Amino acid sequence: MKSGLKPDAKAGALLYFLIAVMVLLWSANFIIGKIALRQFPPLILGGLRVTFAGLFILPLYLRQSWREGTAGHWADAPLLLLLGVMGVALNQFLFVLGLSQTTVAHSAIIIGLTPIFVLLIAAAMKQERITARRAAGMVVALAGVAILNSATQTGGGGRSTATGDIFIIFAAITFAWFTVVGKGVTHRQNSITVNTFAYVGAAIAFAPVIFWQSRSFDFREVTTMGWITVAYMALFPSVICYLIYYWALTKISASKLSAFTYFQPLLTTLMGMAVLGEHMTPHLVAGGTVIFGGVYLAERS
Repeated sequence: MKSGLKPDAKAGALLYFLIAVMVLLWSANFIIGKIALRQFPPLILGGLRVTFAGLFILPLYLRQSWREGTAGHWADAPLLLLLGVMGVALNQFLFVLGLSQTTVAHSAIIIGLTPIFVLLIAAAMKQERITARRAAGMVVALAGVAILNSATQTGGGGRSTATGDIFIIFAAITFAWFTVVGKGVTHRQNSITVNTFAYVGAAIAFAPVIFWQSRSFDFREVTTMGWITVAYMALFPSVICYLIYYWALTKISASKLSAFTYFQPLLTTLMGMAVLGEHMTPHLVAGGTVIFGGVYLAERS
């Protein structure tokens, strides 16, 4: 039996299905990351994640290059490598440091500020305009961060700290920069090319960090489950999700795509409660609600 969906409807359904998968995999990444941090120091974990991600995506790039050639890739190589250093390596550096010092719920809610940072960076690059209502939404969202940090959240995943939350804020800023700057490149290069060069740049940036940290770390003590968590973080949120993300950027605007992060904090919080035993607190609910109210106001203005 043939589907009743028209071609455009099918394409739209596929787009939003893949975005939903992306959000689910990214949500689980916070939980997997917390579990991985039980066996790896933060910076080694971040370095292994981007290095393995590069190894996972390289065969796809080589297959593509064999079929289509590499004409035009090298012209954008400096920018793509910079995207890797700033948008992937620095992002992971900040993310794992933050995740090691705060809860997954706090991390996911703060990452939800990404659309705000996308708007600010896009405005600085003359791609968006900051209206009075958008500015008001940003102020409301930042007030939500203050509410979130007015009390400590605890649970099996550890406790929240202001230091950890600040690291996560800067991780969100680097990803927002990655989103805005990368938007222009996706019109010239496909997602496989963008991500391959980006992860090569990230792996190069992380190489001295891994070497330095490895001097005092015994990899023989890592269990099979530990390596599985690294493989998950490298393959699913780092490769598959980024491929979906950049493909989706060719279909819808950066700010609209970033708005799908509304769902990630809720999913992550529920997973954190179920898997890590984290607690739902009034400040968490209030802060999260105010943050996303502000983000919604800024996005819809």
